Amino acid sequence: MPAEAKADSKNARSASQPSTPLSTHSSTPHPATPPLTERQEARRRRILRASAQLASRGGFDAVQMREVAESSQVALGTLYRYFPSKVHLLVATMQDQLEHMHGTLRKKPPAGDTAAERVAETLMRAFRALQREPHLADAMVRALTFADRSVSPEVDQVSRQTTVIILDAMGLDDPTPAQLSAVRVIEHTWHSALITWLSGRASIAQVKIDIETVCRLIDLTDPGAQD
Repeated sequence: MPAEAKADSKNARSASQPSTPLSTHSSTPHPATPPLTERQEARRRRILRASAQLASRGGFDAVQMREVAESSQVALGTLYRYFPSKVHLLVATMQDQLEHMHGTLRKKPPAGDTAAERVAETLMRAFRALQREPHLADAMVRALTFADRSVSPEVDQVSRQTTVIILDAMGLDDPTPAQLSAVRVIEHTWHSALITWLSGRASIAQVKIDIETVCRLIDLTDPGAQD
């Protein structure tokens, strides 16, 4: 078995107890990494773009490290220095996709009257963006499910990006602990909705109902509504 396939199998076996990484914050501090140079950042973006293109065409199995290296015009050894495994790469791809979504959402903010309505609209817009690329969505969600402790920094980035998107929709800069707890539950539900939809166990209509229902937690944690 090729080394890459062995590594991917090991990552898959480590997921015997799947987590919900979109809302998991690691309590173990990670050493700070030096910022990338402009040239390194450009190389990293080429790699992420190649990963997304391959996943869009064929899902998780289509993302082979050698093909990613060839498509992004980097040496295979260089690719592994940036991303030690396919799971690392696809989780980073998820973070990159969410970052792009966030930029789009900022250009056209949600129009709901309440924070709960705005968050529900935001998450459904993000969901529909993933719906347009089902192979890519499946590849990224599978990578999140397979992720073990070695992928914690990348998983934390996905979680932070999701939290920022939700807080922006809520219009909050300084959330209370109760509001952050509500955000974590909303993230759990959104991640679960992605999994059930991708597996064919939930319709888009059901996903919308679930998202709107969980977003009502925002009203319950609004300090202004406690009076």
